[in-house]
Amino acid sequence: MRWAALLRGINLGKRQLKSAELKAVIEGLGFTEVRTLLASGNVVFTASDTKADALEARIHDALAEATGLKSEIFVRTPEEMAAVVAANPFPDAARDRPSFVVVTFHRKPVDAAAVDTLMAGYDGPERAQAIGRELYIDFPEGQGRSMLHAPLGKATRDPITTARNWNTVLKIRDAL
Repeated sequence: MRWAALLRGINLGKRQLKSAELKAVIEGLGFTEVRTLLASGNVVFTASDTKADALEARIHDALAEATGLKSEIFVRTPEEMAAVVAANPFPDAARDRPSFVVVTFHRKPVDAAAVDTLMAGYDGPERAQAIGRELYIDFPEGQGRSMLHAPLGKATRDPITTARNWNTVLKIRDAL
């Protein structure tokens, strides 16, 4: 079965992990057809595992043992990544400025009602919408100056996530 693994917080500050190291860890688990994407902790591979939570735990433990790096792991199947792309509520923004559209990946469904309530009272230029286990955010002026990060974190009540911009989401989907 094909999988994509998205690692949280890789190559930010002191949390450095070379793509070759990540590939070696994944291959060391016996997985095949391993390919890393970009330098932000993305890898696709084939594994016989069929349970996402067990797969996330195996990769987490192997990564910690091999490199000392403890990172949260989020896995998705090709079908799940295709669904993430198909569900994008901001297709115009993704087409026109894909690096400004971000998807945050969660383990459990995001509280869509809480996000909708937050956004109804928010007066910034950003837009956000929760669909399933993903939160889509359009940052028309970029993420750096956005005031939306903290309120969204409170609304979703999920501190353990990882985010990818639209360009990266498409590359992961295509690599699967």
